[in-house]
Amino acid sequence: MPDITADGKTRVAWVPSIANINAPTTTELNAGMLLHSTLTADGLVGLRPETADVDTSSLDSTFSTTVNGRTSFSGTMLRLKKQSGTDTIFDTLVRDAVGFLVVRRSVAASTAWASAQKVEVYPALCGEVARVDPEPNTVERYEIPLKITSSPSLRAAVA
Repeated sequence: MPDITADGKTRVAWVPSIANINAPTTTELNAGMLLHSTLTADGLVGLRPETADVDTSSLDSTFSTTVNGRTSFSGTMLRLKKQSGTDTIFDTLVRDAVGFLVVRRSVAASTAWASAQKVEVYPALCGEVARVDPEPNTVERYEIPLKITSSPSLRAAVA
């Protein structure tokens, strides 16, 4: 099978309400705000789950054994390009804003949401905006830390 290139194939949205994170509807997703065109190329940060180890060894063990413990995310954030004029994303993703970050991979970002597409759904709370220090030859940027507030659905399908 051929490899899938990632360029241009990640659609990201901030969705205000989803009834079932395992099966978000196209109506719910279309009510969201698309972010992918405003995210920097490295702007989807920290969406890698970390699974803690639980030590199951006993006093008489001669080999250390473990099982899966809690899963968590750390350093999760969005890095975005500041827009001139009205910047709806900047004005919406304020501290304590609650919603769902939805990520679809491996399909052209310009392709509309459709039934059966695989998506990741992260229930999230926004932290305080952090402006990225200015540097030469770049656009103005800012970061929004995200707190994952409950277990996400990493293998959801659009209903």
